[in-house]
Amino acid sequence: MKLKVLEILEHKGKTKYWLYKQMGMSYQNFSRMVNNETKSIKFDNLEALCQILECTPNDIFECPELNR
Repeated sequence: MKLKVLEILEHKGKTKYWLYKQMGMSYQNFSRMVNNETKSIKFDNLEALCQILECTPNDIFECPELNR
């Protein structure tokens, strides 16, 4: 699984810094999340991402194995 947060931000014309300020989480955890360097994501953070980016979980996640 891969998070497509950076692609969504680019499409919306927003920056990682903008999203970081909206999320209200530590920069270290935020950075790991958006750079796909984490093994898990809390439901609260997923819900916040969806609300802030005005999207659904289906928009945020990508499964490269299924796209082959």
